[in-house]
Amino acid sequence: MHPLIQLLKKKNKLAIGLMSGTSVDSIDAVLVEIAGAGISTRFRQRAFIAHPFPKGFREFVLHNSLPGSGNVETISTLNVLLAQFFADAVHAVARKARIPLSKIDLIGSHGQTVHHLPSPQNFFGTDVRSTLQLGDPSTIAKLTGIVTVGDFRPADMALGGQGAPLVPYFDFIAFRSATKHRALLNIGGIANLTVLPKNCTVNDVRAFDTGPGNMLVDALMKKLYKKDFDRGGSAALDGEILPELITTMFSEPYFAQKPPKSTGRELFGEQFIAKILNLSRGARSQDIIATATEFTPLSVYQQYVRFLQRKFPIDELVVSGGGAHNMFMMEALGRYFSPARVTTSNALGISSDAKEAICFGLLANETIAGNPSNVPAVTGASRPTVLGKICLP
Repeated sequence: MHPLIQLLKKKNKLAIGLMSGTSVDSIDAVLVEIAGAGISTRFRQRAFIAHPFPKGFREFVLHNSLPGSGNVETISTLNVLLAQFFADAVHAVARKARIPLSKIDLIGSHGQTVHHLPSPQNFFGTDVRSTLQLGDPSTIAKLTGIVTVGDFRPADMALGGQGAPLVPYFDFIAFRSATKHRALLNIGGIANLTVLPKNCTVNDVRAFDTGPGNMLVDALMKKLYKKDFDRGGSAALDGEILPELITTMFSEPYFAQKPPKSTGRELFGEQFIAKILNLSRGARSQDIIATATEFTPLSVYQQYVRFLQRKFPIDELVVSGGGAHNMFMMEALGRYFSPARVTTSNALGISSDAKEAICFGLLANETIAGNPSNVPAVTGASRPTVLGKICLP
């Protein structure tokens, strides 16, 4: 029997979701048990790992993500190399769960974004939106023997969408409430915010990237402290805010741009970091870190007030991603969003570390079921559409 027909007939599936974000710190791999599809989907996490990249690989990817730094040969090689690392993560999470690969039905892989250009650019008389996620899903399928769905963003962009954020469909399935206006904030390299009005349908969902999440802090910690990140926000907690630097950071035009919108390293990468360091010359390192850390919750709140609060005042903010472990960020979010309750997705039964990986396991399930999983009101696409490419083992 054709493997897709077999999958379609199964009411319950074991799926692995794979995610490597803008920070390129590791591959999040989660094994989830999924029942059904669509808005009635139920799921349960079985195992989760953060699968490390080899030493120096993060810097290599980031360097080759910069305009003028990469080349066709390197990008081609990275596409396959990342797929091999993703396949290794599949094997590792299956071992942790003590489940043979032959029992796993499906993989959903976000891939590794190296460039994202959601605004149309004219080439040869044609407007083009483009995005590039490395980690070839067909290679993952062949190396694991499991049907793999990947490359989720281009389908939405082909219909005029931003191709991101894609998490809001999952947020709707997992977190909608009959009694609360709820917002979901994921703080990875980039921060994205989803608002779910109580009793909402998928058409009521609103979401967009608010700006940098951990990206600025991680890069500055590397330059100033030779560390990959600020564990627990300890360096920020020792510092003081530099108000003039905050004001200058908000001069980036992205913050005035109306949704739908998405962003990435193209706006908040090396050039933005260099600007911060130039403007803060002579300041204490901990003050620079404190200011960059404060900027993430403040920019989230500013974007919420500017574009969402009047129509969608929230009762609860649910935080996930690496930022959920940063005490400085969490305290600042509590301060800005008061009197709304600020908590993490752990409190609602979904791991804050595994959330995005779970999302791509579920999005793969939607693709196999033939269900659209973009949210046009969020991305700006002209219509709902099925996302991703299906690769057979």
